[in-house]
Amino acid sequence: MKIGFFDSGKGGASVLSVVKSLLPDAEYKYIADSKNCPYGEKSDVDLKKITKLHVDNLKSWGAEIIVIACNTATTRCIEYLRGEFPELKFVGTEPAIKLAAESNAKNILVMATPGTIKSERLQTLVKSNQKPGQNITLLACPGLADAIEHDQNIASTLDQILEGIPTADFDLVVLGCTHYSLIKPEIQQKFPSAKLVDGNEGVAKRVKSLTC
Repeated sequence: MKIGFFDSGKGGASVLSVVKSLLPDAEYKYIADSKNCPYGEKSDVDLKKITKLHVDNLKSWGAEIIVIACNTATTRCIEYLRGEFPELKFVGTEPAIKLAAESNAKNILVMATPGTIKSERLQTLVKSNQKPGQNITLLACPGLADAIEHDQNIASTLDQILEGIPTADFDLVVLGCTHYSLIKPEIQQKFPSAKLVDGNEGVAKRVKSLTC
């Protein structure tokens, strides 16, 4: 089984590692598109062109399953890519809104790229999963994925994004970008009483189900 991955850089490696732990015998190819990072600042037209090229590359390699290891590319391009490549199986990465809503958390913060925050898909996830009495706050994090990708100004970028945010009020934080999972300790430090969740385990389980 050949499984292809792509992301706007190294963030998707956090997803890849979890999938590998469940499917150690599969073959993997990972495209880290640092040149076009961050995807959240691309237009829909440009992002569709970029992601289609990645899928063409992975298809030529022989991929049977393609994991879009990027929340922004998933929310904005997965339906387009499924239409362009009906012969392939796609697994997307979405903010773990469902997982968060099913917890006992009352105040949930979703951190994601501006592109993901503005997407219709994210709004749908919130509306369809939010429980009575739950507060879900969406926080756009401009520049954070890029800072993580290039390992520059991470602390100052995070401080700027969280300035004025009542961090102590949240009991659960959704990491809505695969890059953010790479700096969990830094984010946890800002939210010492909150649980951090991402969608990596859910993606891995979905990929495994497609191989059965």
